[in-house]
Amino acid sequence: MLYRENGQFKTSYHADQQIFPVVQDKVVILALIALAFVAVPFLASEYMLRAIFVPFLILAMAALGLNILVGYCGQISLGTGAFMAIGAYGAYNFFVRIDGMPLIAALLLGGLCATVVGVLFGVPSLRIRGLYLAVATLAAQFFTDWAFLRIRWFTNDSASGSVSVAGLNVFGMPIETPVQKYLFCLAFVTVFALMAKNLVRGHIGREWMAMRDMDVAAAVIGIRPVYAKLSAFAVSSFIVGVAGGLWGFVHLGSWEPAAFSVDRSFQLLFMVIIGGLGSIAGSFFGAAFIVLLPIFLDALPAALGIPIDTALASHLTYMIFGALIVFFLVVEPHGIARLWSTAREKLRLWPFPH
Repeated sequence: MLYRENGQFKTSYHADQQIFPVVQDKVVILALIALAFVAVPFLASEYMLRAIFVPFLILAMAALGLNILVGYCGQISLGTGAFMAIGAYGAYNFFVRIDGMPLIAALLLGGLCATVVGVLFGVPSLRIRGLYLAVATLAAQFFTDWAFLRIRWFTNDSASGSVSVAGLNVFGMPIETPVQKYLFCLAFVTVFALMAKNLVRGHIGREWMAMRDMDVAAAVIGIRPVYAKLSAFAVSSFIVGVAGGLWGFVHLGSWEPAAFSVDRSFQLLFMVIIGGLGSIAGSFFGAAFIVLLPIFLDALPAALGIPIDTALASHLTYMIFGALIVFFLVVEPHGIARLWSTAREKLRLWPFPH
């Protein structure tokens, strides 16, 4: 009964078009944001912040960008790791080559670099689709791997392709401790999640979803495929590029092209599929599943007092993890977000069966 909407009347278009039209949803989201900003920094250990929460936030943000392209616009991509690398190396070059470059500006400019390259590799989507488009985007992954290893200008003349950053600060405040890094990433993720939520519920998002459902019919009713597809590639690449900058600057500190390999691209694609295509919340559910579940499975035997070899525990983790992925895809192909959506609908109707 706590989730019923009795008495919540909409008397204007503005009220009907809110991001969270149900009051309970708004309260829960605000409570989660307050918990993330206030409680987690005080309750979580430095290890949890550094090894769990910061990677989770950054990968959730990257999955959010990929979900816009794959889930909302229906354009499959296997080059997400490449756009993360472009964002990271682009931000690095702006940061080290321009004296006094603010950290936030460098990250956003790195995202713009990823946007330009993403639009270029999105041009084939105007003529090809499906697996052919996946191969075209995969070419971006191989191209960036080669470029950042062979063209030394991108790495500020580093022969190995490895770069590092230090002395990060925002408005004079250092970004050094795990708590500071966590709050910095959380602020970025919150802003970009709200931005994405507003985009997908507006006319731009409706154009993306029309292209996803049937691009020929969308073109017939006046939607421009060129604008819709390339705008999806641009927005997606920008968010992924900023996430790549955060991954390199905040999480790693020093990195090389292998940090953004094709494995990263597949990991992000799995996050989107498992979490839920075409869902903002699904990006966070998928990131939590991929990042947090293996850690939980690794710690489970020790917590239960089961003596088990470390190597065997590692293999069992991969086996159980893979089985759970197959289970979720069989039980609910639309992802974990669909399970949450179904539960919400049942709560809104309970205890009535209709």
